[in-house]
Amino acid sequence: MKTTHHTSIEEMNFDQLFKEISPEEIVDNVFMLVGKVFPIITAGRKEHYNSMTGSGGGLGLFFKKPTTWSILRTDRYTLELIEKEQSYTMSYFADEYKEQVLFLGSKSGRDSDKMKEVALTSVQTPSGNISFKEARLIIECKLSAIIATDADDFCTQEAKDYINEAYKKPSDHRKLVFGEITHVWIKAD
Repeated sequence: MKTTHHTSIEEMNFDQLFKEISPEEIVDNVFMLVGKVFPIITAGRKEHYNSMTGSGGGLGLFFKKPTTWSILRTDRYTLELIEKEQSYTMSYFADEYKEQVLFLGSKSGRDSDKMKEVALTSVQTPSGNISFKEARLIIECKLSAIIATDADDFCTQEAKDYINEAYKKPSDHRKLVFGEITHVWIKAD
């Protein structure tokens, strides 16, 4: 009788789990990626990294380069690590991991050890960035720009009113983070 050996996800390395595609080969609807399926944004290195749940942004071209952009609160610890490392990942997961994705947005990694608490398996990309073995799509980014916004930067009264209402404290303010897409990885078949 033939014995089948089942390898657990924890035993698999990055190359066994993912294959690289170009940004143009991403098949997901961009409005689903940024509006319905919240990415985990991770920055740092194997020794120390932090993740947060993203909830706004997009994909497109910035200075003729495939780019992601995200809206991050100025007090986010992950933003500090993005600025320090100048790179980050955006990881997308199947619905079965929604609880873990939301958990990473529920507390700061600055004041807790949430990366050890989350039920996801970290993995280092060939570039040295951190993502998770359970991800179905990983977008690696090189930091292009961080832009602070002000209510006067917006043209519609509705946007100005929203900004003025939402940004009552300095920690509520947001920055636009643009990252050139350097690699895209999808689950290997």
